[in-house]
Amino acid sequence: METIIILSLTALIFIVAVATFVIIHNQNTKIANISNTLTFQYNMIMKIQSVLKSKDATNAVAEHAEIVYSDLLQNLIPIMAAIDTMPRNTTEHPLWRALGGIMDEYAKNPFTLEKLRRSIKLDNNIAQNVNNYITRANRLLQYLTTTEPDGILTSTFTDGLLGQSLTFFSQAQQLAENGD
Repeated sequence: METIIILSLTALIFIVAVATFVIIHNQNTKIANISNTLTFQYNMIMKIQSVLKSKDATNAVAEHAEIVYSDLLQNLIPIMAAIDTMPRNTTEHPLWRALGGIMDEYAKNPFTLEKLRRSIKLDNNIAQNVNNYITRANRLLQYLTTTEPDGILTSTFTDGLLGQSLTFFSQAQQLAENGD
């Protein structure tokens, strides 16, 4: 009878040990699944945070660009009035419409350069606006050059209306300074 009790207790201990092992194994599997899920969620949160930071940075750049564009445009308005030029009739940003109008007028009538030279020479306000425009546009290009690693945006601005207008205004300014 003692053998049966010992065998029964041994069997019971073995069954309890196997059941404990199975329970521990199931719990470890659940903990591993939870750990994998939490890691996945953490990685997704980091990706979302990265996207939101990128969008925030893009919005900040757009807001900053609008301030710079408005500043440049404020300098162009008196210049356009002095050389009797109208902005392009397009849906572009007002800065690009104004620059496009000036450059289109210069392409049609090279005398526009002479009109601007005279305005710079005779009107200190126009000279100051031209100088401010050149300074701020160069500062914008310098900022783009230092912040953009591949230079695509900088070359787009330099080769586009901004670069053309800088050349035009610089040439008129030099002619005004060197002329009679």
